[in-house]
Amino acid sequence: MPQDSSHPNERPHRVAVIVDEGTNPFEVGVATELFGLPRPELGLPGPLYEVSLCTPVPGIRMNHGFFTLTGVPGLEAVDEADTLVVPGRPDNVVPRGAAVLDAIRRTHARGARVMSLCTGSFALAEAGLLDGRRATTHWLWADAFRELHPKVLLEPDVLFVDDGDILTAAGSAAALDLGLHMWRRDHGAEIANAVSRRLVFAAHRDGGQRQFVERPVPDVPDESLAPLLAWARERLGESLTVAALAARAAVSLATLHRRFRAQLGTTPLAWLTGERVTLACRLIERGEERLDVVAARSGLGTAANLRARVRRETGLSPSEYRRRFGPRT
Repeated sequence: MPQDSSHPNERPHRVAVIVDEGTNPFEVGVATELFGLPRPELGLPGPLYEVSLCTPVPGIRMNHGFFTLTGVPGLEAVDEADTLVVPGRPDNVVPRGAAVLDAIRRTHARGARVMSLCTGSFALAEAGLLDGRRATTHWLWADAFRELHPKVLLEPDVLFVDDGDILTAAGSAAALDLGLHMWRRDHGAEIANAVSRRLVFAAHRDGGQRQFVERPVPDVPDESLAPLLAWARERLGESLTVAALAARAAVSLATLHRRFRAQLGTTPLAWLTGERVTLACRLIERGEERLDVVAARSGLGTAANLRARVRRETGLSPSEYRRRFGPRT
C-alpha cells in the first residue's frame, strides 16, 4: 500500500525495477532518478522510497546492446517490493520469458502495486494483468497492442492511466509524469512539487492529456506560454478565466487554444483547473481546514466544486486528503 510521508520512521516504500533483455535504459534511469536517489530538498530524516533493480539472468544487454548490466539481484527481489516497475523494450511482439511473467503475476497477486513505463504495458498484458482494465502504451505501438491484447481497454491518446493497483505510462518521457503522479498520490502535492522542482520538470500534467503534440517547440520564441503560465499561477484565486488568459497574451481564444494544445497537449481550461486543484491540495496540506477558504483561495469557487475536483484528481475527499497528508497535531 502507498506509504504516508507523515510517518518518517516507517521503512521506505520498496520499488523493484525489472530489467529484461533489451530494456530501454532511459526508463530504468527515470525509475532510479525518481525513487532511488536522496531527496535533501524534502528536509526529511530518511528516504521515502528505495529502489532495487532485478534481472532474470546475471548479465542483461540493454536496448540495441548499448551496454550490459551486471551485478544486479535476480527476480527474487520483486518478492519484497511494494511497487514493481516494468520498463519497456523495442521488441514488444516477442514474448517475455516465463520467469519475468511469473514475477509480475506473483507480485500483483500478493497485493503490491504494478507500474509499466512506455511499452512495458505489453509485459503486463502478456502476464494477464490488464484484461478488462484500462491501460495505455506508446501511441506508435497502439495498433500492435490492440491486435495482441484485444481484451485490454486501451487508451492510446493519454500520458498515463492510474487504474488503482496497476498504473501504465505512455512514451518514455511520460514515465516522469506517472512517477510524479505516484509521488503526489503517495505523499501529497507539496512533496511532489518539491521533487518536480528538483527535476526541473512540470509538476502537474494530468494523465488525460494527449501523448502526441504536433508542434512541441514554438515556431517563434515569443509564442512561448511560460510567461503567461507564471502570471496565471500568481492569480489562481482571482476570477481568472480562459478569456482573461487570452487577453493577457493578446491573442484570440482560438489562438490561445491552439498554443496550449501545441505546447502543453491540453486546453487552457484543463490546465487552469489542474493548477487550482494542486494549489487546493497544498493549502490542505499546510493546515487550512475551512473548505470554503480553500475553494476561494484556489479559485475553485465553492466547497462543492472543491470536493468534486479533489476527488476526481486524487481519489480522496478533501477530509480524507487532510487526514492523510495534512499536518499532524
